[in-house]
Amino acid sequence: MKYFWGLLLSFFLLQTATAQNPDSLHVKISLLTCAPGNELYSTFGHTAIRIIDSTQHSDFVFNYGTFDFDQPNFYLKFVRGKLNFMVDAERFYDFIYEYQITKRSVVEQDLRLSNEQKKFIIDFLYNNYLPANRYYKYDFLFDNCATRIRDILFKKTTGVRLANSIIPPNTTARDLIYYYLDKAGQPWSKLGIDLLLGSVMDRKIDNNAAMFLPDFLSKGVAHATINGKPYVLKETTILNAPTPIQPSGKYMPLIVITIICICFLFLFYIGRKNKLFTNFLDVFLLYISGLLGLLMLFMWFCTDHQTCANNYNLLWALPTNFIAAFFIWKKKEWIRKYFFFATVITALLLAFWFELPQHFNIALIPFVLLMLTRYGKLARKLR
Repeated sequence: MKYFWGLLLSFFLLQTATAQNPDSLHVKISLLTCAPGNELYSTFGHTAIRIIDSTQHSDFVFNYGTFDFDQPNFYLKFVRGKLNFMVDAERFYDFIYEYQITKRSVVEQDLRLSNEQKKFIIDFLYNNYLPANRYYKYDFLFDNCATRIRDILFKKTTGVRLANSIIPPNTTARDLIYYYLDKAGQPWSKLGIDLLLGSVMDRKIDNNAAMFLPDFLSKGVAHATINGKPYVLKETTILNAPTPIQPSGKYMPLIVITIICICFLFLFYIGRKNKLFTNFLDVFLLYISGLLGLLMLFMWFCTDHQTCANNYNLLWALPTNFIAAFFIWKKKEWIRKYFFFATVITALLLAFWFELPQHFNIALIPFVLLMLTRYGKLARKLR
């Protein structure tokens, strides 16, 4: 709200001038695309709209990627996908200062727009900036800082056409996310995303869907035309900074999980004659896999994160394992059958690991193999 009244005055003067003479609109509207940063929240870059009014000597940036830390139940709303993001506006030199400090490049694309189109975008942004309209429920894939601006520049602006594809054939949202996570050297974040985000991420996407990421929105604008002419008048690198990202450890999760699973197999081997010890290890593994399954169910059914739906990881992270862990101390026929079916399901999952409509992280294979051996052992032991 710190710039609200200043912006209100600027828009009032601007609208008064254009109402008298639409051709007097001396305004430049451009798309700002900011390079990825070191932190996970900045891994995918950022995007914003810049508006320069030479008559009013104003230079503002509109940014749909901000949120209020002070809103009630912040962390609970974040986990449940109910966190409100908002459009904010700040002076350009304040906006660019953050990227100078974090050493992230910023590219500007001046847009070819008529006076009427400029006025429409300005009116739309101003209306969005009003306190009653500025908040929206963030969704990583479908409603974020880039998709909001994409809709303004492609859906709400007339005459815009994107004929050529900006992504390779059969590209999925997970493919695009992998590109950034691999480039940023964040294999553990990649594993976490693969655990929680379901098969929605593995559907083939088109140009429009690909522009949920800032770089691809910039690419889409660069390849678009407006009324038969290039959409971009000029592209300028405002801030050219060397990337702070140092990618490393791409296979570290696979190595670490493999070592842990080998350690478990070794413990089962040396304690094979101690039933209490092996049961304790089995209970621990069942708890871990069961809790992961319960977390996936929670993210699917108890949150508004659309990307967490239809998660096939539940085929190996069986939520029922959490209950089964309490019964391995007793030789019950139903629990033996449970572990038999768990063995079959896990074996089929491994057999069709690369054929299911969802990509599984290869770092999970050692753990799934370990669970397969334990399911089979428990099914025989409880006979």
